[in-house]
Amino acid sequence: MATILLTGGTGMIGTALQRFLTGKGYLVIVLVRDNAAYLKANNITCAKWNVEKGEVDKEAIAAADYIIHLAGANVGEKRWTKNRKREIVESRVKSGELIVKSLGEIPNKIKAVISVSAIGWYGPDTAASKRNGFTENAPADNDFLGNTCRLWEESIKPVEASGKRLIITRLGIVWSKEGGALAEFKKPLKAGMAAILGNGKQMISWIHIDDLCRLFLFAIEQESMRGIYNAVADETISNKIFTLTLAGKLRGRLFIPVYVPAFALKLMMGEMSIEVLKSTTVSNKKIHDAGFTFLYPSVEAALENLTTGRLSEIY
Repeated sequence: MATILLTGGTGMIGTALQRFLTGKGYLVIVLVRDNAAYLKANNITCAKWNVEKGEVDKEAIAAADYIIHLAGANVGEKRWTKNRKREIVESRVKSGELIVKSLGEIPNKIKAVISVSAIGWYGPDTAASKRNGFTENAPADNDFLGNTCRLWEESIKPVEASGKRLIITRLGIVWSKEGGALAEFKKPLKAGMAAILGNGKQMISWIHIDDLCRLFLFAIEQESMRGIYNAVADETISNKIFTLTLAGKLRGRLFIPVYVPAFALKLMMGEMSIEVLKSTTVSNKKIHDAGFTFLYPSVEAALENLTTGRLSEIY
């Protein structure tokens, strides 16, 4: 079975992807800063890299058949100070540049590189995007996330010059039981409050973690896939409807809808509040046309899966 080299493999998406790929029989090598501190399990091994120093385990590069590149500082983890913004950009650009440099200098058998970007590439909804969704050929927005995504994608783009297949997936909000955005939506519900952000009308484009893992494998196995694909489910949904649907799943009728005004979000989150309040409707027609089908095309299906289990697991 093929070997997949994984960057960013210890985060929420990477951890789920490890389980998924090894369950399908693939061998996985996770690039980490300190391989002595990372537990080896199943078919997973780890190898060292240091993005700041431009260093990577040559044997890991040589052993891999594919690379899935997820590395990058968590956009929503901290307030966007000047230093944090630089960290967000550099963690993505420098890691992409290191992969390109390594593939050019180290003998390897890499067939394809699957890299992530984000739907932060797109600006706020327009009349056209509300009807049909943003498509992959739309220009990058000129805000912080738009520019970040543009630099991110440009850093890995030279992989194509070596003749290797490159697939870039622009991720919507990823729903998972194991943290991420869904965990933030759940927090107020512990106190019985359904927190609707701003006016709640902003549209959310999202994907279930299981579908995202399946999409990565689909990109590996479908040799016809090249270029950029939006990784979002069929249904977009407003912040208000999503929040109330989640509250109903978790609390029945035992919750109170609470609107959190835009000015309060700005005070709490600073510039990041712009993204929370931004409406972005994204098309997934291209990935459908490639033959991919979603297990969780609707919010109802996704939340039914993600809110099933013991309360301790749900919250």
